[in-house]
Amino acid sequence: MRAPLPETMQSRRSVVRTMGHSSVSALPSRSDEDAALMQRVCEHQDRSALDSLARHYGPRLKSWLMKHGEDSHTSEDIVQDVIITVWTRAAQFDPSRGSFSTWVYRMVRNRWIDHKRKHDRMQPTSPDIISVMADTPVDASDVQFEKTEISRAVQQEMALLSNDHKQILHLAFFEGLSHSQIAERTGLALGTVKSRIRAPLQKMRAGLENFRGVQ
Repeated sequence: MRAPLPETMQSRRSVVRTMGHSSVSALPSRSDEDAALMQRVCEHQDRSALDSLARHYGPRLKSWLMKHGEDSHTSEDIVQDVIITVWTRAAQFDPSRGSFSTWVYRMVRNRWIDHKRKHDRMQPTSPDIISVMADTPVDASDVQFEKTEISRAVQQEMALLSNDHKQILHLAFFEGLSHSQIAERTGLALGTVKSRIRAPLQKMRAGLENFRGVQ
């Protein structure tokens, strides 16, 4: 059985409250640090590791909720609930499938939608609600860190491809050449060109599955 939540949870609420107006920022350099902290939470029930995560992400997540119209108290409650979920379900976090920032942001977003449904405040025709539910916010700075993580993930997947595959994808997607034009330029058979495009795309799609539906 997982150890009880630390008594310092109230101090986390205080941190969330006093820093409620900070912005949700892109910090891809934290990915490794976050993964290490989550490993400590999962394997050793390390309360200080949870505190570190809560102190960094709590204010940012509260700010996201308040930007979407929630009051300070409700935002704190939702974030507090998610922090408890991070503690109790730490084993569900898989750093190989995405960053902690993406994982915890999605939990907050989903908990917020559930809260609005429960209190009959969900307006299906609201553009803001539709964009959040579809996970496709338009020009939303509050999810820029998730977009940064996606870009980083794409770069990582690209780095795993062979030079031949990289060359073909570059010609197809950056120079905009058709399959026939690529075959003509490289001297490869048309079927080879198609397979060298299809195979890496399938591989990358599998590696980016955790970001499905995010644009």
